Amino acid sequence: MVELEILYRDEYFIAVNKPSGMLVHRTWLDRHETQFVMQTLRDQIDQHVYPVHRLDRPTSGVLMFALSSEVAREVMPLFAQHAIQKTYHAVVRGWIDEGGILDYPLKEELDKIADKRATDNTEAKEAITHYQPLAQVEVPYSTGRFPTTRYGLVELKPQTGRKHQLRRHMAHLRHPIVGDTRHGEGRHNRLYRDKYNVHRLMLHATHFVFDHPYHKHRVSISAGFDSTWTELCDALGWSLPQ
Repeated sequence: MVELEILYRDEYFIAVNKPSGMLVHRTWLDRHETQFVMQTLRDQIDQHVYPVHRLDRPTSGVLMFALSSEVAREVMPLFAQHAIQKTYHAVVRGWIDEGGILDYPLKEELDKIADKRATDNTEAKEAITHYQPLAQVEVPYSTGRFPTTRYGLVELKPQTGRKHQLRRHMAHLRHPIVGDTRHGEGRHNRLYRDKYNVHRLMLHATHFVFDHPYHKHRVSISAGFDSTWTELCDALGWSLPQ
């Protein structure tokens, strides 16, 4: 049984370092899965937990829960209004030369099975991401007509919280995140599987900062990187983000 790393806990909230590939909760879309963060954490602390925000299955890092349904009901609207300052790190294709802000509205991304009766004619909603390059590398492997391929390490701060926002925004900038099988590029994902043993999305929720709605003080939560991140950064000559 997986034991989750607890990053923060008080009488209202608990935060863990979610492993990549682990579903947050049970869903009929993945009926064959047997491990879920909610159930694992509940068994670990012998207490029910209630999600207050989303984290995609392939994304790792800070994941917060409320310790009661009442708290979850009260704080979810606050967190939906971007009361949490989130910092992510990602490995992307290509070099981003300077930081910027991408203000690119996104339509709701529908699931072919779960949303098969939904219509795709909804209007795009505001989506804003701040991005900053941290490191670059040119690896001696070809993914096309050039003998080498360039990749970058970036810091991402979403100002809004649309579904798959960071993955979709980086793909829009033509710098898809390595390991993204939905919005990325297969040739780059294959290179990382074959050369670096990377079989996951290289997106990590590193820091969450928010004003505690009950204690009224500022809370900062950080999640360390897993072995895939540490080994890849070592191979590429990068320092792990702080």
